[in-house]
Amino acid sequence: MVQVLCNNWLGKKVYVKCNTDNLMRDLKKLSVSQTGTCWNKIILKKCYTIFKDHMILWDYEIHDGMNLELYYQKGQNSKAVFPGNFLKDDV
Repeated sequence: MVQVLCNNWLGKKVYVKCNTDNLMRDLKKLSVSQTGTCWNKIILKKCYTIFKDHMILWDYEIHDGMNLELYYQKGQNSKAVFPGNFLKDDV
């Protein structure tokens, strides 16, 4: 069993305990209880490497006490609306 630190660099640090034969998807699902977001909106990275959901922790050589970067993915259907960017259909 390993303990992984997921840091979002905004002051939120999440410690997750899991096995090395768990999927990255399982690591995301365990971190959801502390972050409060959906597991499919979370992106885990380490030095420009984005971890895929179907790989296990052992494949990425994730060890005890390792620090991962936690990012939040923007929704697929949401679009940013700025002042002056309105279309006639939006009004």
